Amino acid sequence: MFKVLIAEDDKELRQLFAHVLIQKGFSVKGVSNGVEALEEMDKEKFDVIISDIMMPEMDGYTFVRTLRDAGDKTPILMITAKDAFNDMYMGFHSGSDDYMVKPININEMVLRVGALLRRAQMISERKQTIGNTELIYDSLTVITNEEKVVLPQKEFQLLYKLTAYPGQIFTKQQIMDDIWGYESESDQHTVEVHVGKLRERFRDNPDFKIVTIRGVGYKVIKL
Repeated sequence: MFKVLIAEDDKELRQLFAHVLIQKGFSVKGVSNGVEALEEMDKEKFDVIISDIMMPEMDGYTFVRTLRDAGDKTPILMITAKDAFNDMYMGFHSGSDDYMVKPININEMVLRVGALLRRAQMISERKQTIGNTELIYDSLTVITNEEKVVLPQKEFQLLYKLTAYPGQIFTKQQIMDDIWGYESESDQHTVEVHVGKLRERFRDNPDFKIVTIRGVGYKVIKL
C-alpha cells in the first residue's frame, strides 16, 4: 500500500484529500505545516507528498527545498490558492514535481498522485527485463541477445513503461502524463509517432510486441 503525506493547514481540505485517497487504497498521514511534515518523515517513509504552499511555521517552498537539499527525492505535488506563473515557477524551482491550483479537482489530484508514483517507480528501479531483453534506464539501452540499441530518452521511457506491465493497457493520455508531464504542450499524436518508431526498431524482437488497442491505447505483450 502506497503511503501519502498531506501537508495542508486547512483541516477540512486535508480531511477531504485523505478521505478520497484512502478510498482509492492509499495509506494517508495528514499534518498542518512543513515542520510537522519533516517530523513525520523522520519517523517513516512516504511514497508521495501533497503539500500546500501557504502554511504556518514552515511554508511549502521551504519544506520542499529542505527535503531536496537533504537529498530526499520523494515525489511532491504542490498545491496553492495562487494562480500566477511566478508561484508555479517558485514551486518547481524549489523542487516540486507537479503543481495544482485551488479549488482542487479531487479526481484529477488522484490521477496526478498515481502518475507521480509510476514515474518514481520507473526511475528507482533503473533496470528491468522482459524475456531475454534487458532495459537499462541509466544508459537508455535495450539489450537483446548481446545486441545493444541506445534509444532517444522519450522512446526509451515509453518502452520502459509499457514493458514494465506486460498485458496492461495504457491510454495515450496516461502515457502523455507520465512521460511528457502534465505541463507539456505536445499532443497525443506525439505518442503515436514514438510508438511507430519503437515498432520499427523492435519489429523482429523475439520477446515482446507493442499492440494497439483501437480507441483506447497501447500495451506490450510478452511473446
